[in-house]
Amino acid sequence: MLSLTGNPRACVFTEPIFGIPYFLYIPYASVYMVALGLSDQQVGLVSSIGMGFQILTALVGGAITDKFGRRLTTFFSDLVSWTIPAFILIFAQNFWFFLVAAIFNSTWRISHTSWTCLMVEDAEPEQIVPMWTWVYIAGLLSAFFAPLSGRLVSHFGLVSAVRLLYLFATLVLTLKFVILLIYSTETKRGRERRDETQHQSIFNLLHGYRGVAGQILRTPRTLLTLGLLVVIGICSSINGTFWAILVTKKLGIPADRIALFPMARSLVMLAMFFLVTPRINTSRFHRPMVLGFAGIILSQLLLITMPAQNYLLLVFSVVLEAASITLVNPLVDSLVFFNVDPLERARINSILYVIVFIFTSPFGWIAGLLSATNRTLPFVLNLALYAVGMFLAWQAGRFNPEKAS
Repeated sequence: MLSLTGNPRACVFTEPIFGIPYFLYIPYASVYMVALGLSDQQVGLVSSIGMGFQILTALVGGAITDKFGRRLTTFFSDLVSWTIPAFILIFAQNFWFFLVAAIFNSTWRISHTSWTCLMVEDAEPEQIVPMWTWVYIAGLLSAFFAPLSGRLVSHFGLVSAVRLLYLFATLVLTLKFVILLIYSTETKRGRERRDETQHQSIFNLLHGYRGVAGQILRTPRTLLTLGLLVVIGICSSINGTFWAILVTKKLGIPADRIALFPMARSLVMLAMFFLVTPRINTSRFHRPMVLGFAGIILSQLLLITMPAQNYLLLVFSVVLEAASITLVNPLVDSLVFFNVDPLERARINSILYVIVFIFTSPFGWIAGLLSATNRTLPFVLNLALYAVGMFLAWQAGRFNPEKAS
């Protein structure tokens, strides 16, 4: 990490500034919605509508990134997608506040494309996996602040405490975006694409997506990567939205204690990132990915079968899931780098995530309906999807990512 320079250094080193406010409020995001009167179906509907808008923002993300450059696109889309929603949620009263915030937040897919290009395009290929690992580590270090939100909840009550957390997020996230703008520069490829597209409209740039989409469909290794992104996207959405609801409403864990579990999760993931991830051979990357999917499946089985208020089993489920995720997510992120044409990275990334969101956007609403029937059913759906992910990871082993690059 200390050897990083330029944009990779700026992107990785500022991640904890993003992670601290994010990990403070995210454990309570869905239960905050429920506390303000939203039903499980409405929680799922907000998630689905937000993901539906992400289809649009992911589609235009590559064109905007090429037109205006990686650096400025990242700055302005970060403000729209994180600062504005956090500010809205300080004052949330009902379903409509959350819906508007979710629509603004959906533009984070533009900054995801631009920020990824900003970080990786001037980096050396051998730095990619370690760099993504450090991005995850930066977020995990931030999660150690999560118990502070539990203290706030126990002292001020759930709603008042979460409003304070969103106020803190508004201020700190804005600071992070300004610091990254100051310490980053436009990438070489970003300058080239900005010059190439300066006389083209966004609509003309979008028209060129047809050929790029065909390139994706003709590349088996990219299609497998796409399948893995779809599985992870759906399951992450379900876990992020309904885990806290299941734990508090079905398993009977008090709301002020759920922030402790992200900290335990982070401890395990940090240990895995330092002790295991550096030893992964990218020529055999599919084996740890398959093992990771198997571990996640077991953790989900424990979650839906354990008795209420069994802290020991819940901790074990969280620990097992955390250890398994470290064998999956950084490698999938790295595959996105290795398996796309570097000359069309921004547009290919945009199309990949458009397809991901076309598939994933209905599942927030579907999971909400399932949760309203039985709060374990969304996680039964996850079990089936993670099994598909395990199969795709094994199939991806036919392609050596180092050769693909």
